[in-house]
Amino acid sequence: MSEQKLLDDHLDWLEAESIYIIREVVAQCSNPAMLFSGGKDSIVMFHLARKAFQFGDRPVKLPFPILHIDTGHNYPEVIAYRDAVVEKTGVKLIVGHVEDSIKKGTVRLRKETDSRNAAQAVTLLEAIAEHEFDALMGGARRDEEKARAKERIFSFRDEFGQWDPKAQRPELWSLYNARIAKGENMRVFPISNWTELDIWQYISREKLELPSIYYTHQREVVKKNNLLVPVTDVTPKAAGEESEVLGVRFRTVGDISCTCPVLSTAATPLEIIAETAITEITERGATRMDDQTNEASMERRKKEGYF
Repeated sequence: MSEQKLLDDHLDWLEAESIYIIREVVAQCSNPAMLFSGGKDSIVMFHLARKAFQFGDRPVKLPFPILHIDTGHNYPEVIAYRDAVVEKTGVKLIVGHVEDSIKKGTVRLRKETDSRNAAQAVTLLEAIAEHEFDALMGGARRDEEKARAKERIFSFRDEFGQWDPKAQRPELWSLYNARIAKGENMRVFPISNWTELDIWQYISREKLELPSIYYTHQREVVKKNNLLVPVTDVTPKAAGEESEVLGVRFRTVGDISCTCPVLSTAATPLEIIAETAITEITERGATRMDDQTNEASMERRKKEGYF
């Protein structure tokens, strides 16, 4: 059997599992939504969702909206991509703004340039309550980080939106239990079993378009704590810091204040696949400032309601 056939079989299996999970959400939940940021994982998940409800050549109408929790500190290329997807596909977009939570006083920052990444949890819970979502699908993967590695596919959250590892349901034989009481919520991860390499191999096979910052480009950065911190209005140079313009790309995209690029000359999915196959550092470990504060930072945020 050829290597290409083995790869296709592997991707077909992952695709089928994810489509099954997405359909289970729609079958069991009365008011689900899918998180969509314009990042590569949510792009793959959105593509899988459209495949899940495709019937012949008929236009796809998803039976749920997409939800973006907007920190207000986003890379403009990603927001432009998000809006282009909405215009092209006609999917319903709901946006929860962290800025609105700040104005209401439910989110308080020490200073304007503080990372708003963790603050998304508050805005997310407010969006869930406002729209009465009983399930949210997201593009988290187990290979990203230790706290995500022990997530169930259907992750139960209590009436406060909190995650308790001891309160999760068994998922033997891929049987999922989405039953909840009023006020509780399910977070569902259709691509949980995918790896970063799987994602890029699937992007290559399906010829999916991505925001341009996922490929090599020139960007002004400051080297700090083994990271390349982009120089922006949100993350300006500090006094005495020296910057340089380097060829970089983003492995993952989030709030500007905490997401860094990596050195790269990869301009195509195949070139990124070659880089990813030999890297020894996870994408969040290599690019997320907020995940480097301590080993329990992600788990703490998840227990506070973060996705």
